[in-house]
Amino acid sequence: MALVSDYLCQLSLNVATTEPTYPTVVPAPDFDPNKDAARIDTAIKTKGVDEQTIIDVLTKRTYSQRKDIAFEYERRTKKEMIPALKSALSGSLETVILGLMKSPAQYDASEIRGSIKGLGTDEETLIEMLCSRSNAELVEIRRVYKEMFKKDLEKDVADDTSGNFAKLLLALVKTKRADPSSVVDYEKIDADARALYDAGVKIKGTDVATWISILSERSVPHLLKVFDRYKSYSPYDMQESVRKEVKGDLEKSFLTLVQCIENKQLYFANRLNEAMKSKGAKEKVVTRIMVSRCEVDLMKIRSEFKAHFGQSLHKTISEHTKGDYQRVLLSLCGGDD
Repeated sequence: MALVSDYLCQLSLNVATTEPTYPTVVPAPDFDPNKDAARIDTAIKTKGVDEQTIIDVLTKRTYSQRKDIAFEYERRTKKEMIPALKSALSGSLETVILGLMKSPAQYDASEIRGSIKGLGTDEETLIEMLCSRSNAELVEIRRVYKEMFKKDLEKDVADDTSGNFAKLLLALVKTKRADPSSVVDYEKIDADARALYDAGVKIKGTDVATWISILSERSVPHLLKVFDRYKSYSPYDMQESVRKEVKGDLEKSFLTLVQCIENKQLYFANRLNEAMKSKGAKEKVVTRIMVSRCEVDLMKIRSEFKAHFGQSLHKTISEHTKGDYQRVLLSLCGGDD
């Protein structure tokens, strides 16, 4: 556990979200972007490409440090670093490294765009991205999405989904969630718990609109208390109620939302475990979580993983991946528990 407490010392409070972060990738001390750029340049030019150096440098620097390295690389070589990495690398390693060269919001926006562009929708990705991101993250994703794709996230989601599933996702994209308040409003907690029960388990059918407004507009600390209070009205907890009341993509979205409100890092630990252990390991899911959460809460995902599955994330990655892909993931994982 010493490892975790060491990292807790580096707990940085993210000003925009006021949510504490639990990163496995932290700023490299004695950072020298010029030296790193030279190392990357040599690694790319080496016959057969020196992947290990590229992994060592880029997974042990934060996004803002990688940006500085890319700037120095271009100054040195008169070439852009991202296309150079793209042509030097291939396969899963390339996907991870190029993912690391995007800011968290750019990465999330690209994943969302990828899930709705082209034929058919990848609902699973869309649900994960929109139901697990905080309000502050979604505000930033919306801005960056517009910047990158010259399109409106809300319109794209609306065009690509339908029914109550669309209504829930759009309510989240509108980012109307209240900020946490230092005042605990017991009356409102009780009223919301009652309303969730009256709109679902109590009646035949489900008043989905009520569920959507409460689950997309209340703050997370408030909802935790609501879910607790809910149990005094309903014979089922919130997750069980979702399973009983709704089906299909709507069920998956409400479940993801409720799980992330209750314990977001456990949600990601579950996703990682499922993805690695499923037949034909869902590499895309593993890559996405490792890349998108390494500067956010991967340290905490690691401890939830160990507590829940009795085996470290590090060991599980070692057992279910191989080669450069394994090496890059283990480096992002940042140690064994």
